[in-house]
Amino acid sequence: MSASKKLYETQIKQSLQKELGYTNVMQVPKLDKIVINMCVPEATQDSKKVQAAYDDLIAIAGQKPVITKAKKSIASFKVREGMNLGVKVTLRKERMYEFIDRLINIALPRVRDFRGLSGKSFDGNGNYSLGLKEQLIFPEINYDKVDKVRGMDITICSTAKNDADALALLKALNFPIQR
Repeated sequence: MSASKKLYETQIKQSLQKELGYTNVMQVPKLDKIVINMCVPEATQDSKKVQAAYDDLIAIAGQKPVITKAKKSIASFKVREGMNLGVKVTLRKERMYEFIDRLINIALPRVRDFRGLSGKSFDGNGNYSLGLKEQLIFPEINYDKVDKVRGMDITICSTAKNDADALALLKALNFPIQR
């Protein structure tokens, strides 16, 4: 069991129940899933760029991602319907908690000029999104094999009903969110 999951089960769940005023333990918000998305705009000229992003995301997430395709053609962007444009992966259960541990303890401290995550990135339904400018902050990535620095979007979905409950959950999980 990962450190974040053990911390949630033993301490966070009970403290959040008291803090948020829930009567039942099942009402306490918990992490549902994490979606990692990498868009590859250079894929319109070179289709091999998607494969490089695919390999990077396998190393970061620990499972195979899905290659996303264009839904419709856009001539001004030189995009055709069905063209490979990016990769995404959905993490759940144990892999999700392992990724949270690596993100908080290893990856985010390696970001240049890091002063904390924005507290305004909630969507109103208890989900938090953040963007990273480079995949090199993860130690699983081999610097020699990286052809181009790519960013990624990370969405952390929770069972919280509102943003305040989700913020309390993420702060309890030691997310460096500034207010």
